[in-house]
Amino acid sequence: MGDFYQNGIITTLHNLSHRPLEELEAELLSFSHSRPMSLVLPSLFSELEGEALPNIVDHLTAASYLTEIVIGLDRADADQYRHALQFFSKLPQHHRVLWNDGPRLQAIDQQLQEKGLAPKELGKGRNVWYCLGYVLASGLSEAIALHDCDIVTYNRELLARLIYPVANPGFNYEFCKGYYARVANNKINGRVSRLLVTPLIRALKKTIGNLDYLDYLDSYRYPLAGEFSFRRDVITDIRIPSDWGLEIGVLSEMKRNYATNRLCQVDIADVYDHKHQDLSQDNDQGGLSKMSIDISKAIFRKLATYGVVFNTETFRSVKASYFRIALDFVETYRNDAEINGLNLDIHHEEQAVELFAQNIMKAGERFLDNPMETPFIPSWNRVQSAIPDIFMQLRDAVEQDHQEFLQSI
Repeated sequence: MGDFYQNGIITTLHNLSHRPLEELEAELLSFSHSRPMSLVLPSLFSELEGEALPNIVDHLTAASYLTEIVIGLDRADADQYRHALQFFSKLPQHHRVLWNDGPRLQAIDQQLQEKGLAPKELGKGRNVWYCLGYVLASGLSEAIALHDCDIVTYNRELLARLIYPVANPGFNYEFCKGYYARVANNKINGRVSRLLVTPLIRALKKTIGNLDYLDYLDSYRYPLAGEFSFRRDVITDIRIPSDWGLEIGVLSEMKRNYATNRLCQVDIADVYDHKHQDLSQDNDQGGLSKMSIDISKAIFRKLATYGVVFNTETFRSVKASYFRIALDFVETYRNDAEINGLNLDIHHEEQAVELFAQNIMKAGERFLDNPMETPFIPSWNRVQSAIPDIFMQLRDAVEQDHQEFLQSI
């Protein structure tokens, strides 16, 4: 059972009673009459062949309160797209699969590239951005949830608790972030959040002083969670990064656009496990190494917009402060693991801290070398201003793909 403590500048909604799922879903069904709901699933084709996504789809077939499910499909050829249509066909809700690599959506992407409006990097950020564009184009929902497709411990309660705060007409939240304990297979996971983000935020507070933005980030219990929900109007003006800074970028945009009393986080799972990334100590272009650089840069870029001036000496101080704080956290987590009978490999934890410390410096150097870098994908408001019929184009392209390939199944 979670505690009831409110220890940040956003609201925390706890799981205090393990309320029956049937009650939650009955309420959500009643909310759906005035506030229809959608779910966005950004997916690689390879995830259709894994163990997690088939189980997720089985659970979703019973989520009767959902009006629409939007699946973004990356790295798929025509046969794989056709297979995806069949794979998701068991869903009783209205659903569409965005074939991001197909000629119709590629033509739209090319049109956006010509105007400097297309995502610059392949990956989850791009996939999510196009899915959100389709949600705006379809116009079927007022509350939207998004979660990953590699959650091996998935059950419907996760989705119900995730979307409830923005679906309940009696609540005033525009955005909700999911959180959970990253404990699975008798060990504590979530190294990037535990050993990079939180210690880095604390180090920045020591180095540059307390800022409302840093207190805000520090209020999230799991800032890198890939699960969040929001009202429809959030989508139009949000600018998200296309790299691993996606989650931090979304939180930063919410801080920019809304008062903190319109934001919350909710406990969505007692047990959560998904696909783990390699540490990639010898390759800063992959795995947790690239992730740590992208996340650090995202935080530095945002702080610069608040007037923080960085130089090489600043980053050296941040790194030194981070290293000491992170090593203290390793001891804290070791004790937490031991009292709960869990395993924690101190050697691997400290290896991660050493890598993250190096990558904080790399992120700082890259920020100083290219301070005008703009990894953000433009807002859909801007895209629609440049291409007024973009939503009609997007909706038609997805529908034409669906109808053409559905006939051959």
